[in-house]
Amino acid sequence: MIGAVGFEEAFTLVNPAHLIVFTRYPEPGKTKTRLIPALGADGAAIVQRRMTEHTITQVTAIDPLPRLEIRYSGGSQPLMEQWLGANLTYKSQGDGDLGDRLKRAFDAAFEQGARRVIAIGIDCPDLDTARLQSAFQLLHQHDVVLGPAVDGGYYLIGLRQFVADLFGGISWGTERVLQQTVAVAEQLQRSIAYLDPLADVDRPEDLSLWERVAQSLPPSQVSVIIPTLNEVAVIQDTIASVQAAGTSEIIVVDGGSQDETKAIAQSLGVKVIACRAGRARQMNAGASAAKGSILLFLHADTRLPHGFERLVQETLRQPDVVAGAFELAIQGDRPELRWVEWGVKWRSGYLQLPYGDQALFLRATTFAKLGGFPDLAIMEDFELVRRLKTQGRIAIAPASVLTSGRRWQRLGIVRTTLINQLVIAAYCLGIPSAQIAQWYRGSDKAPTKLS
Repeated sequence: MIGAVGFEEAFTLVNPAHLIVFTRYPEPGKTKTRLIPALGADGAAIVQRRMTEHTITQVTAIDPLPRLEIRYSGGSQPLMEQWLGANLTYKSQGDGDLGDRLKRAFDAAFEQGARRVIAIGIDCPDLDTARLQSAFQLLHQHDVVLGPAVDGGYYLIGLRQFVADLFGGISWGTERVLQQTVAVAEQLQRSIAYLDPLADVDRPEDLSLWERVAQSLPPSQVSVIIPTLNEVAVIQDTIASVQAAGTSEIIVVDGGSQDETKAIAQSLGVKVIACRAGRARQMNAGASAAKGSILLFLHADTRLPHGFERLVQETLRQPDVVAGAFELAIQGDRPELRWVEWGVKWRSGYLQLPYGDQALFLRATTFAKLGGFPDLAIMEDFELVRRLKTQGRIAIAPASVLTSGRRWQRLGIVRTTLINQLVIAAYCLGIPSAQIAQWYRGSDKAPTKLS
């Protein structure tokens, strides 16, 4: 009876297959460090997050589903549950080299009554459900199953009996890992079955493998990321408009608001995370926490058009398109605002230079490849768009976002436009962004907006 032996033990008796996924909590600067020179700390963490989520998707499609356990390093169990869900089993990898951690995991699984145990990492995007099911089938006839990695290691190891010697005396992190493991298994007269070799993603030159797999996946959720700082006057309407227009994940990244911005966002049921103030920093933090394969960055005083999700996905499916944005509509009846809108339409359409208040969107893989927003005090959207233009085309979706006209109304249209153009010129002349931001914010104490 389940009441007598406990749920986990009963599950193991019914299905003796046990799958262990080794991963790391995606904290920038502490994960995928060999990718940081190419992607930056935030971009490398995003790749770690996406590849883990992709692996979990493949694992949970196995039929029948094995008992699944996540062995993690970094972070904590509450952080892992917040990321991947509370319905999974989590255990810390513990100390020691990879051999020590694998040995502990296999030993514990067999102690719980498992009869076929497989451990995998998250670095091989081509490790799919079919290969995992094949590995479990092979364990019916063989003592050991190995998935060779092209770099000389292995991406999968499966056992039907605990063999501690397989994890000792191995030169972990070298091209001899597979060879040494096979030698130990053969010395112990264990029968071995092999899966096909796969490449993993460890170095910048491996990133094309992940990009190929990620872009072949079906469209998934759009994550709308909203950086905030004292936006109590507009945040409720902005969030409500996103919720009414689609089913996207909404992440509010607050930079230390002293008003009720965070409380309002939490009351509307969206994810709220705290971050040190700075729009680039906040948006990168939101991207690191996002689960969608498409990221959309939305200013707190801007509303998305109805059906924006469909427009985003259709735009990104166009040939050679790496990112997109919307046309801009500005609240207010003054005729001069229509001239501003016309200028934005020309600049973003013909020059492919949309700005942040047009709700920039792009694939999460592209964002990670570019290392996220540069950590600038101002002009982070301008610089990201310039980098995106080197990768492909930036398309404008056939609909408008509606943004607040508060700054134009307060400062005047001519003055606002002149300030914006001077900021761009200063940045292009190489003046440090911190100096530009200080001057810019001195001209207007309200939250920054470049249009």
